[in-house]
Amino acid sequence: MSSPSSLSPSSSPSSPSGGPAFAPRSGLDRYFRITERSSTVGREVRGGLVTFFAMCYIIVLNPLIIGTVPDSTGHFLGGGTEPNLPAVAAGTALVAAVMSMLMGAWAKFPLALATGLGLNAYVAYSVVPLPGMTWAGAMGLVVLEGLVILVLVLTGLRRAIFRAVPAFLKTAIGVGLGLFIAFVGLFNARFVTHAPATPVQLGNDGSLVGWPTAVFVLGLLLMIVLWVRRVPGAMLISIVAATVLAIVLEATLHVGAFVPPADGSAGNPNGWSLNPPVLTGSPLALPDLSTLFTVDPVGGIAAVGGIGAIVIVFSLVLADFFDTMGTMVAVAHEGGLVDADGDIPGSQRILLVDSLAAVAGGVGGVSSATAYAESATGVGDGARTGLASIVTGLAFAASMFLAPLVAMVPYESATPALVMVGFLMMTQITEIDFRDLDTAIPAFLTIILMPFAYSITVGMGAGFVTYVLIRVVRGRAREVHWLMYVVAALFVAYFARGAVEGLFS
Repeated sequence: MSSPSSLSPSSSPSSPSGGPAFAPRSGLDRYFRITERSSTVGREVRGGLVTFFAMCYIIVLNPLIIGTVPDSTGHFLGGGTEPNLPAVAAGTALVAAVMSMLMGAWAKFPLALATGLGLNAYVAYSVVPLPGMTWAGAMGLVVLEGLVILVLVLTGLRRAIFRAVPAFLKTAIGVGLGLFIAFVGLFNARFVTHAPATPVQLGNDGSLVGWPTAVFVLGLLLMIVLWVRRVPGAMLISIVAATVLAIVLEATLHVGAFVPPADGSAGNPNGWSLNPPVLTGSPLALPDLSTLFTVDPVGGIAAVGGIGAIVIVFSLVLADFFDTMGTMVAVAHEGGLVDADGDIPGSQRILLVDSLAAVAGGVGGVSSATAYAESATGVGDGARTGLASIVTGLAFAASMFLAPLVAMVPYESATPALVMVGFLMMTQITEIDFRDLDTAIPAFLTIILMPFAYSITVGMGAGFVTYVLIRVVRGRAREVHWLMYVVAALFVAYFARGAVEGLFS
């Protein structure tokens, strides 16, 4: 039976706990255990860049989410009465750079971090508009969320919960996350879209039209060809080739950005999904860091009251807590970085860095930062160590000054990597025994609800709750770790949080 890591064209099977196959060649090699994990410096660099290109969209997308919403006083992030998107982009890149490099240098794990999607939308659309709430107050609540998670890590509770999760559920989390990021890739590239009569459809009208779609399809097909031919760097080569093609098409055909038809106007339904691949002005730009240190936890608590603050922080904690756990498990399985006991070496450091990232996101004024599932793209392309995360962090740092160049990489060029990695992570499903209903039902719900509910947390919650329920009704309650009962109860509260918030609104 093959593991996802064995499908990589640039890696060979290895065990993180089985000792190095070859003697370390340098201090860098020894520190990151590069040779021990059957990798090379070149693969780590390449994998780090693949991860960056797979997730650099956050530099553009986060400002559009949190940078365009005024707080209850009419002010935007950065303190002005008009949106300051460059400042939000620079702050987003800075936090991603610092935390990704910390993950690589200290935790030595190929996991990159940046502002969490979903978390930022919750802050922007559910927290900031509350009466009396300011952006500084909202970011103060984000800092509190990070501190709560930090306490859970330092007390060992977060790692204990990870150990209490049954092995089959950890596998299901990886499979579900694979489907989730594949769907993200397909949707962001507009290969599938919203439809009038059905939830989604192929393309914009049930068929594939438009040059951006062609770039996505050609990029994906090139990636598949290179992958099955076992060409090292298949993902990075495909991303670069698709970006060059996109630049040429935009320069000659002037495709433009996606604009949905509205009010009788034709719009531009076949344009680039987020940013056209065109350079406007100088490729260099000095970063505006005015979002940093816009933090006021006292003001945030005062605006919503003690109970309201608890509900908000609890919602952020639970989503961040389990999103990261699921991502860590999936990336570790993808890279063959799980030991014989099913544990992840250095998991305590990984979780500690992630909790600090939530604090850093609040202090940076760009919402909670968290581990990114897109890290699996770099691991899928051969990355196995923290050096890859350092490369990703350095690329984010450079993007603060090279934002116009980063913006030239459209969704359609980068997202084929998400689809490919989704396939790799999906191969883990053979490790789940679907003949056993006690295992199959929780695993099934975990897998399908991640993409269908568009939430890692929801998928994990459904799996945890049904696992505990089935064990209890089957008279096997003693087989369940007591922490799983606690977590299942927390997920029930999380799913009902809308009703709870309504009681206090």
